[in-house]
This record gives sequence, C-alpha cells and structure tokens, in this order.
Amino acid sequence: MPRFSANLGFLWTDRPLLERIDAAARAGFRAVELHWPYEVPAKALRMRLVETGLTLVALNTPAGSRPGDFGLGAVPGREAEFRGGCGQAIAYALDAGAGAIHVMAGLVAAENRAHARLTFLDNLRAILPAAEKAGLTLLLEPINHRDRPGYFYDRIAEAVAIVEALGSPAVKVMFDCYHVGITEGDVPGLLERHFGRIGHIQIAAVPSRAEPDEGTLDYASVFATLDRLGYAGWVGAEYKPRGDTDAGLGWMPGRP
Repeated sequence: MPRFSANLGFLWTDRPLLERIDAAARAGFRAVELHWPYEVPAKALRMRLVETGLTLVALNTPAGSRPGDFGLGAVPGREAEFRGGCGQAIAYALDAGAGAIHVMAGLVAAENRAHARLTFLDNLRAILPAAEKAGLTLLLEPINHRDRPGYFYDRIAEAVAIVEALGSPAVKVMFDCYHVGITEGDVPGLLERHFGRIGHIQIAAVPSRAEPDEGTLDYASVFATLDRLGYAGWVGAEYKPRGDTDAGLGWMPGRP
C-alpha cells in the first residue's frame, strides 16, 4: 500500500501553516507537501517538521508577481523573474528539508506554445545545475485545462518528452491522477507506461477533486497498480475536502 503525504495547500486550510503540520501528524500522515510556504521562515518550518517527525516531500516554485500568474517556467519574457524565483525555491527547500520542487510552467497563449516550449526547456536547463548540486528533484506536472485554461501542458506525454529532452535523473514527472483522469483517463495504464519517468504521484476524486472515495476513478485499482510496479515514493493527498478535513479521512487505508 502506498505511503501518503498531506498536501497542506488544500487540507486544514482553516488554520496557519505550522498548525496544519501538527494536524497532519495527528491524523496519521508521515509526510506533507506544500504549495507556496514562503511567508513562513524555512527554519521555523523545518523545526516544526522535526518536532512532528514529518517528511517534507515538495513545494512549488513561486507563482509569479502579476495577478493571474500560475507559474512562469514556460512564459516568454519572464525568464529573469522565473529564474530568481527558482533560486528562492531551491534555497527554501534546502533550509526546510524538502526533497523536490514542482516547477510551475504557467499560462501561455495557444499560438505561442512552440516558443513557450523552448522557453521552458531553456529555463529548466538554466536551473538544473543548482538543483542537481542541491540534491533536489525537479517535478513537472501537467494540469487539466478545464480547471486551468491555458496552462502550458495538460498531458503526461508532453511532460515525459521534456524530461527525456533534459536527460537528467533530477527531472521527473509529477503524475497527478486527478488531472490525468480529467484529461486522459486510463490512469493505471498511463502510470504503467510512464512509470520510469515518474517522481511523485498525487490523488483526488475525479471529477469533483474531493476525497478519493467517490467518483469515476477507482483508487483501489490505482493503488494495486502502484504496488505491482513497486512504487516506493509518496502519494500526495491533494484534494479539496467536502467539509471538515479530519472528518473526510476515512479513505485512508488503516483508519477506522
């Protein structure tokens, strides 16, 4: 059975970030992942993680300084801001003890996709040496266009192609079963097909993005596939609770 990490960008959002870490530990999680924790000093975050015994799996690169920004990695003309933000993310990850960084690609116009892809590759090549030196994994996540119209990529094969173009073991795909389920379906099949390129996995119900105990995606099949493939990483619970976070944790194996 997979090991689960709590995504504190969506869970226990009724309390400050450090208190969310406490809540995750009480709920039985052994790891957490974050969206944008930068307002909390990294050393204070690390201290709380040590106190609770939790592992910090990953955090996001900054979203960007302009209204509507959702990452800058593939946005032409914003290279300097993107690379500066990645430097901030790498430094924060090192101080907080994270093992990976989700490199957010951002929103691009359809007619600019070819230019955007070159921009993303150039930006990734620019930050890759620092990530490799720090021992960090860079995660690339396609996001469905129903929820985030205009996001640079929405299909796993697109992320895999970029990973293969870079040719570094420090760059992996973040396989979000929810986004894949919305856009492509056949989550178990795509997990198996691209397993060697996957560095992290996330879950939520399809199509509601609520707890993974409803909807059209059979997570028993997903978890069985991961067990059969020998997946040893974390599976991030990145869903939007239907109500109280603790009340909705019955989906977790081993809980009453």
